[in-house]
Amino acid sequence: MSPKIPRPQNVFASYHAHVYFEEKTTEQARELCQNAAKLFGVGMGRVHQKPVGPHPRWSCQLSFDSTQFEKLIPWLDENRDGLTVLVHGVTGDDLEDHTTNASWLGEPAKLKLEVFRE
Repeated sequence: MSPKIPRPQNVFASYHAHVYFEEKTTEQARELCQNAAKLFGVGMGRVHQKPVGPHPRWSCQLSFDSTQFEKLIPWLDENRDGLTVLVHGVTGDDLEDHTTNASWLGEPAKLKLEVFRE
């Protein structure tokens, strides 16, 4: 039996969601992020077609707050169509945000946490 994946909980003032994708799902991820930005007024970062920071895969960041959380997260989960999404609080402690304050929609990925210790 695989370990239970923590579901996102609305306990922080602000959040990031990182939508992970690969070459064949680039347009799917771009469309998902653009739709989230349009429908929920969340901030959309660049569509990185290379690993950036602690993220082991290509990704696009969505920035949002606790008032947007309750509608955005279920929508992301319902519309991610197999894509993995890392959701984490933004507290100013990057290591803690990407570990203790992190949860997943889909299959978790192993983050490159050493970037926070350099």
